[in-house]
Amino acid sequence: MSLALLVDWILTPLSNRRLLSNFARQEFYAQFTASMGGFLWLILTPVANITIYAFVFSYIFQVRAAAGFGETAFVLFMMLGYLPWFAFADAIGRSTSLLLEKAPLITKVKFPVQVIPVVGTLVPYLTHAIGFCLLLLYLATQGYLNALWVLLPFIFFLQMLFTAGLVAILSSLSVFLRDLQQLVALGINIWFFLTPIIYPIGMIQSETVRSYYLLNPMHSFVSLYRDIVLLGELPIINLQIAIGVSLVCYLFGGWLFMRIKHAFGDVL
Repeated sequence: MSLALLVDWILTPLSNRRLLSNFARQEFYAQFTASMGGFLWLILTPVANITIYAFVFSYIFQVRAAAGFGETAFVLFMMLGYLPWFAFADAIGRSTSLLLEKAPLITKVKFPVQVIPVVGTLVPYLTHAIGFCLLLLYLATQGYLNALWVLLPFIFFLQMLFTAGLVAILSSLSVFLRDLQQLVALGINIWFFLTPIIYPIGMIQSETVRSYYLLNPMHSFVSLYRDIVLLGELPIINLQIAIGVSLVCYLFGGWLFMRIKHAFGDVL
């Protein structure tokens, strides 16, 4: 693994902060340019999602609480995993078209192309972080606020690093493998149900099977959010997994992207 490639991957977005900021702003505003509601959708969408899930699980299915989390309403338990997952899934879902959409820019202009996967990760996370913050604000008013909440931005940042690494891998490979878009869409659906978001991990009776969930990085992130916010506890094993996986994925994804980016122009 070339150190020079990793240094370039890490430092280029920092040395091109103005370009990164302009691209992120453009992509962020583009989501609402032709919308009558504009930025109001940033608030309405998560509120609508929470309301719908609350109605379905609390009224129709009458699910009252998740095992191991006291009297916490199931919808709050679920949304603490669902909202961060939604940011992750949105970024991964868009990753396969990132470079294809920017083909004219990549092939005709001298441009630090490694900025694109960073922007492709940053914008979905900024968008969905608003809904997550609204949920946390509500939980804070309900007495869940504790000292460990100071770790939430760090964990959210680790999840962004993990996502950025995957986005770099998928966006670069999609230049050569156009069918990857369909595979990624299928993979996200499978990954969602293999992550305990709409069900507590305690529902898995077999301890051996539960241990396999540690191989799923998103399980560790979801567990960190829930245990910190709802229980005021820090699951050390999940934190160790989150830190290790985030760094490895971000560095490997960046190395792979930098290793093959010279061929993008020939294919695009």
